[in-house]
Amino acid sequence: MDWDQIIKEFKIKATPSGGHGGQHANKVSTRVEISLDISNSYGLSEEEKDRLINNKKLKLSKSNTLVIQSDKTRSQARNKEIGLTRIFELLEKALIIPKSRKKSSPSKSSVEKRLRSKKHTSDKKSKRQKPDDF
Repeated sequence: MDWDQIIKEFKIKATPSGGHGGQHANKVSTRVEISLDISNSYGLSEEEKDRLINNKKLKLSKSNTLVIQSDKTRSQARNKEIGLTRIFELLEKALIIPKSRKKSSPSKSSVEKRLRSKKHTSDKKSKRQKPDDF
């Protein structure tokens, strides 16, 4: 993955942030929307593109575009920083290859311990029953 190339491919758009705020919110574009077209990215290999496109945790548009919006602060520059940080973290997490699980069996001592515990519980419960009348 070529981070420099990916940074060049980001499309950053500023829009007015919704919600309360009065005059300031109505005339200043503080919300930042960062998008990355994964299918047409030159900074990602084909394997990385497939991994990102097939990742269910990433919410991609139908055109395989990852879009992040940030409007946490009243500063456009700070929102841009927050958005870039979030998109980098998402991409890094999505590209991690999970370790395959190795099949294992319980140890002999753990099996014996489990059986002893079951026997103990069984004896305890059987002693609670009424004795048989002869």
